[in-house]
Amino acid sequence: MARLCVALVAGEASGDILGSGLMRALKARHPDVRFIGVGGPLMEAEGLQSYFPMERLAVMGLVEVLGRLRELLKRRKLLIETLVGEKPDVFIGIDAPDFTLNIELKLRQAGIKTVHYVSPSVWAWRQKRVLKIREGCDLMLTLLPFEARFYEEKGVPVRFVGHPLADTIPLVADRPAARAELGLGEGPVVALMPGSRGGEVGRLGALFLDAAARLCQQVPGVRFVLPCANAARRAQIEQMLEGRQLPLTLLDGKSHQALAACDAVLIASGTATLEALLYKRPMVVAYRLAPLTYWILKRLVKSPYVSLPNLLAQRALVPELLQDDATSEALADTLAPLVADGSQQTGRFDEIHRTLRRDASNQAAEAVLALLKDR
Repeated sequence: MARLCVALVAGEASGDILGSGLMRALKARHPDVRFIGVGGPLMEAEGLQSYFPMERLAVMGLVEVLGRLRELLKRRKLLIETLVGEKPDVFIGIDAPDFTLNIELKLRQAGIKTVHYVSPSVWAWRQKRVLKIREGCDLMLTLLPFEARFYEEKGVPVRFVGHPLADTIPLVADRPAARAELGLGEGPVVALMPGSRGGEVGRLGALFLDAAARLCQQVPGVRFVLPCANAARRAQIEQMLEGRQLPLTLLDGKSHQALAACDAVLIASGTATLEALLYKRPMVVAYRLAPLTYWILKRLVKSPYVSLPNLLAQRALVPELLQDDATSEALADTLAPLVADGSQQTGRFDEIHRTLRRDASNQAAEAVLALLKDR
């Protein structure tokens, strides 16, 4: 039997993590497998021959994408031509749907099996994309169970493989150890997580700090930790802190340690809410968008919830304070009782963690190889 050739394309750091885990699991079953495509340092360490640096794909925001559109389209066209020529046994697009779904469609038309790993949020908005996915994709691998149900209803071959974060984050986090590591003693600790992008921190940073100031009056002896995604975010927060007296420790990265150490979290909607759930920390979710963006999304989004804990529980498990409802008073008032006792949230978190803990990389590898069993 000919040597297995797998093509993968990841567009950002989270995809690089997923891709490297999947590659390791494939190598365990096919030690001489060959990997081609585009990935980051972790995928290259597993043996991927990357056609160009993954950073060229990692652009956020509409305006930034427009500035790079010609380059992105040119790279994609060349990538499709190269891969059609190479004829891998399977192509796996990892997240980055705006870039990878189109590649999948073209390669499938050329007779190459295609897999998409990580569902775009089609269940929430732009549901018509499902038609493109059904046409371009032999198999969808989802990280979350409700996504798989959605694809089954739409006739797309799908497998729920579980979430890699649920595999890596322990079922019970060691709070005392995390506190010792961060130099925090006894007493209530609240993590502030206003997001990792400049725009998010710009809209939520000062609001979260105002809420923290109010919380100081409601929860005696409370202290705060705020993990900064990078140096730019840290500088942004430091500027907002000028003239404030808050018992706050800024951290460089270390968001997992912050979650392990704290009693409750004030958090921006996004993947971090899933991490807070997996660390079993009660949370209040807040989000603000530019008014026009919010108005448009309100009309487009089909889902009753925005945060992953509520989507996974299929009910309002954690408070979501969005747009004008996200005031510093409302955030502090909602968070204060959770610092003392958040068990009405966290009891359900453990159950969700166990549902998502499926050994995702091995599940994904088995699903991919099952697709190729007749090659």
